[in-house]
Amino acid sequence: MAASELYTKYARVWIPDPEEVWKSAELLKDYKPGDKVLQLRLEEGKDLEYSLDPKTKELPPLRNPDILVGENDLTALSYLHEPAVLHNLKVRFIDSKLIYTYCGIVLVAINPYEQLPIYGEDIINAYSGQNMGDMDPHIFAVAEEAYKQMARDERNQSIIVSGESGAGKTVSAKYAMRYFATVSGSASEANVEEKVLASNPIMESIGNAKTTRNDNSSRFGKYIEIGFDKRYRIIGANMRTYLLEKSRVVFQAEEERNYHIFYQLCASAALPEFKTLRLGNANYFHYTKQGGSPVIDGVDDAKEMVNTRQACTLLGISDSYQMGIFRILAGILHLGNVEFASRDSDSCTVPPKHEPLTIFCDLMGVEYEEMAHWLCHRKLATATETYIKPISKLHAINARDALAKHIYANLFNWIVDHVNKALHAAVKQHSFIGVLDIYGFETFEINSFEQFCINYANEKLQQQFNMHVFKLEQEEYMKEQIPWTLIDFYDNQPCINLIEAKMGVLDLLDEECKMPKGSDDSWAQKLYNTHLNKCALFEKPRMSNKAFIIKHFADKVEYQCEGFLEKNKDTVYEEQIRVLKSSKFKLLPELFQDEEKVLSPTSAAPSGRVPLTRMPVKPAKARPGQASKEHKKTVGHQFRNSLHLLMETLNATTPHYVRCIKPNDFKFPFTFDEKRAVQQLRACGVLETIRISAAGFPSRWTYQEFFSRYRVLMKQRDVLGDRKQTCKNVLEKLIQDKDKYQFGKTKIFFRAGQVAYLEKIRADKLRAACIRIQKTIRGWLMRKKYLRMRKAAITIQRHVRGYQARCYAKFLRRTRAAITIQKFQRMYVVRKRYRCMRDATIALQALLRGYMVRNKYQMMLREHKSVVIQKHVRGWLARRRYGRTLRAIVYLQCCYRRMMAKRELKKLKIEARSVERYKKLHIGLENKIMQLQRKIDEQNKEYKSLLEKMTALEVTYTTETEKLRGDVERLRLSEEEARSATSRVLSLQEEIAKLRTELHHTQAEKKSIEERADKYKHETEQLVSELKEQNSLLKTEKEELNRRIHDQAKEITESMEKKLVEETKQLELDLNDERLRYQNLLNEFSRLEERYDDLKDEMNLMVSIPKPGHKRTDSTHSSNESEYTFSSEITEAEDLPLRMEQEPSEKKAALDMSLFLKLQKRVSELEQEKQSLQDELDRKEEQALRAKAKEEERPPIRGAELEYESLKRQELESENKKLKNELNELQKALTETRAPEVTAPGAPAYRVLLDQLTSVSEELEVRKEEVLILRSQLVSQKEAIQPKHTMTDATILLEDVQKMKDKGEIAQAYIGLKETNRLLESQLQSQRKSHENELESLRGEIQSLKEENNRQQQLLAQNLQLPPEARIEASLQHEITRLTNENLDLMEQLEKQDKTVRKLKKQLKVFAKKIGELEVGQMENISPGQIIDEPIRPVNIPRKEKDFQGMLEYKKEDEQKLVKNLILELKPRGVAVNLIPGLPAYILFMCVRHADYLNDDQKVRSLLTSTINGIKKVLKKRGDDFETVSFWLSNTCRFLHCLKQYSGEEGFMKHNTPRQNEHCLTNFDLAEYRQVLSDLAIQIYQQLVRVLENILQPMIVSGMLEHETIQGVSGVKPTGLRKRTSSIADEGTYTLDSIIRQLNSFHSVMCQHGMDPELIKQVVKQMFYIIGAVTLNNLLLRKDMCSWSKGMQIRYNVSQLEEWLRDKNLMNSGAKETLEPLIQAAQLLQVKKKTDEDAEAICSMCNALTTAQIVKVLNLYTPVNEFEERVLVSFIRTIQVRLRDRKDSPQLLMDAKHIFPVTFPFNPSSLALETIQIPASLGLGFISRV
Repeated sequence: MAASELYTKYARVWIPDPEEVWKSAELLKDYKPGDKVLQLRLEEGKDLEYSLDPKTKELPPLRNPDILVGENDLTALSYLHEPAVLHNLKVRFIDSKLIYTYCGIVLVAINPYEQLPIYGEDIINAYSGQNMGDMDPHIFAVAEEAYKQMARDERNQSIIVSGESGAGKTVSAKYAMRYFATVSGSASEANVEEKVLASNPIMESIGNAKTTRNDNSSRFGKYIEIGFDKRYRIIGANMRTYLLEKSRVVFQAEEERNYHIFYQLCASAALPEFKTLRLGNANYFHYTKQGGSPVIDGVDDAKEMVNTRQACTLLGISDSYQMGIFRILAGILHLGNVEFASRDSDSCTVPPKHEPLTIFCDLMGVEYEEMAHWLCHRKLATATETYIKPISKLHAINARDALAKHIYANLFNWIVDHVNKALHAAVKQHSFIGVLDIYGFETFEINSFEQFCINYANEKLQQQFNMHVFKLEQEEYMKEQIPWTLIDFYDNQPCINLIEAKMGVLDLLDEECKMPKGSDDSWAQKLYNTHLNKCALFEKPRMSNKAFIIKHFADKVEYQCEGFLEKNKDTVYEEQIRVLKSSKFKLLPELFQDEEKVLSPTSAAPSGRVPLTRMPVKPAKARPGQASKEHKKTVGHQFRNSLHLLMETLNATTPHYVRCIKPNDFKFPFTFDEKRAVQQLRACGVLETIRISAAGFPSRWTYQEFFSRYRVLMKQRDVLGDRKQTCKNVLEKLIQDKDKYQFGKTKIFFRAGQVAYLEKIRADKLRAACIRIQKTIRGWLMRKKYLRMRKAAITIQRHVRGYQARCYAKFLRRTRAAITIQKFQRMYVVRKRYRCMRDATIALQALLRGYMVRNKYQMMLREHKSVVIQKHVRGWLARRRYGRTLRAIVYLQCCYRRMMAKRELKKLKIEARSVERYKKLHIGLENKIMQLQRKIDEQNKEYKSLLEKMTALEVTYTTETEKLRGDVERLRLSEEEARSATSRVLSLQEEIAKLRTELHHTQAEKKSIEERADKYKHETEQLVSELKEQNSLLKTEKEELNRRIHDQAKEITESMEKKLVEETKQLELDLNDERLRYQNLLNEFSRLEERYDDLKDEMNLMVSIPKPGHKRTDSTHSSNESEYTFSSEITEAEDLPLRMEQEPSEKKAALDMSLFLKLQKRVSELEQEKQSLQDELDRKEEQALRAKAKEEERPPIRGAELEYESLKRQELESENKKLKNELNELQKALTETRAPEVTAPGAPAYRVLLDQLTSVSEELEVRKEEVLILRSQLVSQKEAIQPKHTMTDATILLEDVQKMKDKGEIAQAYIGLKETNRLLESQLQSQRKSHENELESLRGEIQSLKEENNRQQQLLAQNLQLPPEARIEASLQHEITRLTNENLDLMEQLEKQDKTVRKLKKQLKVFAKKIGELEVGQMENISPGQIIDEPIRPVNIPRKEKDFQGMLEYKKEDEQKLVKNLILELKPRGVAVNLIPGLPAYILFMCVRHADYLNDDQKVRSLLTSTINGIKKVLKKRGDDFETVSFWLSNTCRFLHCLKQYSGEEGFMKHNTPRQNEHCLTNFDLAEYRQVLSDLAIQIYQQLVRVLENILQPMIVSGMLEHETIQGVSGVKPTGLRKRTSSIADEGTYTLDSIIRQLNSFHSVMCQHGMDPELIKQVVKQMFYIIGAVTLNNLLLRKDMCSWSKGMQIRYNVSQLEEWLRDKNLMNSGAKETLEPLIQAAQLLQVKKKTDEDAEAICSMCNALTTAQIVKVLNLYTPVNEFEERVLVSFIRTIQVRLRDRKDSPQLLMDAKHIFPVTFPFNPSSLALETIQIPASLGLGFISRV
């Protein structure tokens, strides 16, 4: 495919930019051939027309797909050009914070100007043993590759580190050396790796300085060769230095410093040892104050001085030499302060008694006058004479500075030589790795001799680099059988020839230096004449005749000729040097000794390190005269020779390249300046490497990778069984131009851009497939959605229509109901309104009528009252008028009547005298009489009624009168009494008067009291009210306080609970830490023990040289035999003392002395206790016998006892005779078989036999006493048990004893007596313990009764003081308490009695069993005839099957055989499959039980020690076999559990059966041995973890990360030159199934061996932790693994591991929790990473990951397909801000070597010991069951 076809619409290209170097743009329309302008749109949205070059028609470089951006290897980019490289580096550096990137075979390292946590020991361990392409780029990966190739190819290696000042060269070289020191270690105890690292601070102090570009800039180049032995451990090192910048000693530019050592001296001037140097502040000295910046921020020069001195001490530079170095350095500082005074223009002088010069001469040990003279004069020698010439002040200053530079340079060389001596290998060096730290290409505004030398060196290095690159390319092409085509590249050999060839620049410079009047100008003219217009690489500047230009591989550089000759000659006055050589100071002449030797061109350490400067320095004028022989070689010549030697060394090694880049000139962290970066990339050859790679076939894929990646471009019919042919067929269809690719044997080679084209086709295919899938899915979804909507619509319609119909019917019903309701409502409303109106009307009417009636009534009332008033008024008026009228009328009448009367009188007087008048009067009288008659009748009636009343009244009067008369009488009597009482009344009145006075007085008092009471009451009420107020306030306060207290108590409780939980967790963590620390110490102890054993074996091999005639003994009779066992196969007499001497030493080595002493002490205590118990037993038995004798007084019994005593004496005498006979036989045999010298009294064998005789005699005496005592006890017990048959038993026993004439029977009887003795001792101990317990309990009861009595008395006294009700309540409470306490006491007593009963039952069973066995044994020894003769009596019937006691008996001499067969030579596989789990542990414990039963402490100690040592030996021998380690871990734990289960401690016995409790140990407490076994189990567990780690380690990364468990999820991305060749070759070897199969194997082996379930859980937890930690660590160091699809793979793999845990019922083992960091990392790869909500979710989700790990995963996240999106930098910043307050470890990687502390929970066995059978396959026939 033509390149122009890729320039289509939306294609992205790079265009040049003056600011950013390159800018990205997008094509707005397709490019057509012939177009002169490209229509582009920049990223910021601006449209641009880009004009093409009319001559070249070169199109702008295409931009790589986003999926390829940020690759680990630049050669993985499809388009290899400058903008792609720059952009990839910038993205990795700025966005991902990755400072390392591969560029083919080059590691590009960008200085971050920030401390990064990527150089710890955990990172070193992670990179150790890994292939270079397997992990992310790192300096450790390069170091590991060099180390691995050195070991694999047996070829020396070199790491070439180059770059500008401040780019990080020194740090990179330092980390590379640290890696070698950490990974390899040293071959001796001298810690050579520490010395190699210690050389850094020394060289930095004397060779580094602060510059404007770097605070710790190396001002010299160095090549360090690190030597290794055949096992590839560091044995030494050697250092070569180049181009020391001597001019810095005397001159520093602005903001720069001199070498660090000067400022360190000045900062430490106050130290006592530095007083003699007379130093001061750095600003005081001329040589340290010129830069004006004596202090570096963040650097403590005094502290650095301490580090420098410590490093010198570590490297063997003594304190005296150190002080000598400091004297010389101080002298240089004082020399710089020497001033000159001009006499005239051609001469000068030093001021008299000049202090700086005086101090300099004192420090250097030279004469003041002589030095002052030669500083101002020089000696000129001609052919005939020599004369002295004064020099000017300027020349004197230059001579002073030249002397200071020369002294410093020689001191520098001397220190380097001493460092090399300290690092010199003591043994032969097998190979080495060289680390070259040298400047990169340099160009400044003013370039001088130093830049010329540096660029010359870089030309040589670039040539070597190009040749190496082409060599690798050629090897690759030849290996893949690709036609080798010559690639056009820049060959810098012409430039090198221009510099170093004959008549080259250096040659002409040396020639000019030899000329008497040579100058820079004449040298420049020679250059112009020789090379101008003849060499294309040489040019002359237009405006200068004192400069020249050389076209280097990186750039054109203009060099100023001024100063070249002076710097090349490096002249120092000979007379000044001679003055220094005559110094009394011993160190100073040593500095100049090397100058007397003539250097060969191939010398390894040139003494003339050339001066360097980074700033222009005006040189002194050339001095006439000839230099001495010591200074013939020029600096250029020396440098050329040393450079040739360096190139020879590098060419003889395999080089590895590290190019350090300085991202900006301002030392800003993670700031990328494109211009500076491009300049350095061009200068360091990285872009040239890219160009060379792009010229060939830079992209290389294996057929499997190509098939996996581009399977989507193939049709099903194209896929063949042969992947290679399939790839060929597909490629021929995809790429028509066959020159764009080549098929190799294992790989496909692509030209630049073809992978991008294939990626474009793949992306288009995937996009089309996505569109088709989307189309189909969307159509299916839409159809499904339509059908679902249609169905839903129909359903909705049906429901809606039904709903509407129901609503309509409901509406109709509601309408009808509404009408009805309206009718009734309206009727109701109208009726109500009517009623309301009617009621209102009636009410109104009533009110109105009432109002009207009331008004009317009021009116009527008013009228009535008016009428009344009127009536009265009118009546009054009428009466008044009437009265007046009446009076007037009366008066008138009177007047008239008087007048008429007078007239009448006159008439009457006249009539009286007539009858008429009488008649008239008579008529009036009749009427009056009738009226009067009527009145009389009425009055008569009234009279009658009154008369009746009167009669009634008379009657009542008479009665009343009588009453009154009686009353009068009574009154008379009362009057008399009143009279008599009057006198009394008077007296009473007097008393009353008195009482009244008293009453008045009392009332007054009462009133005052009442007033006071009222006042008091008022005050009291006021006080009460105040108290009530206070009480209420107090109550509120109390309630508030109670509430607060409650809240505080609640808070305190919660806080205490939290604190308790935290403290518990902390204590658990501390316990785990302590346990881990203890187990680590055990691990270290076991390692040291193994080392000690190895050294011991080596020493034994060196010491025990076999002599002639030596016969090897059998393995069972080795030096590990017991004390009293000797080999009978030794034929040489000289071997015996050797064995006798070796035996105790080995026993001591095998025995723990502290444990031995404790056990010995315990044995002595037990013996004392035994003796006291024995005495008590004797006393009690005697008492019992005397009592029985008194009660029964049976003579036959006493006779039986006497017979018994005689039998005892006979038995003992026979035994004594037998032992004496055996001893005599032994002595006789020894005399017959041994030489005289062996049996001589002084011989070792004789001494041993005497010791044995003595011990046997002592033992015999003891056994005699025990036999006598026990026989008597046995007789007494048998008499007590069977009193009726005592005589018969005695007779039987007598006959039995008489028949026991054979010595075997005597021995058996003796053994039986010993067993009976131990049985009785145990019974006595138990009885004594029970007696003491009863006594203690009785004492406790007495004490408790006393306390109870006192308490009762106190309570009684208290109750008497209480009121009756409280007394009753207190007595009830007391009674309840008493009963409760009594109940508890009774329960405790009941428990104790139950225990005592169980113990007594147990003892009774044992006692009865023993008696029964004795009876059975006696019955078996009686002959049938005797049985017939004896009277018939009840006897025990002997059992056919023996009742075993769960013990195994063995002879002491068989102990080593037991250890050998049961431990050393046992095959775990057969035991695990065929026999019960833990059988060796049970056998060993049963042997221990028997030794305990015999009370043989020596046997117990020897067996346990031999067992422990045997287990250690077998683990040392077969410690890499998982089955062996698992088997012995299981058996050690079972042995430990048996010791606990049968220890007799209640805590361990509660799970036992009664039969198992009978098997407990009785004589020894083996708690200390349990601790020893626990420590051994811990060591075995740690070894098991190491074994399974070694087995799992190769599987984890391949199975968990690399292998695609879910096929097709993750596609293979294009890789570069550093692809994972080795891992890809092994891909498929280990899968997740391999890991699971291995886990199944581990689990089945542990289960077969009967390992405790809890211990299996801990092992599984440790295995899963290793899997999770290794997987996560590799994920964090591999950018290619951090993708969404890989997260899915990891989660699937983890789910399979969880499924395995569920299948094995191990989910509660804590193993799943150890995978939590890995699970969260996988989730982090899959979750959304865009918004703040996503950031919050990530922060809450990833609680098991540290902040560094989360940020690292986000930085490494890489899309595999274009459909995935990268993580934005802003999102990562958000995560960092949110996690800022989280307190976690800054460590990036998990500690994969961490081992969780192991515990061994007690797990008792239900297996009965007496049922265990010993298989014959174990070869333990010498052991018998007891």
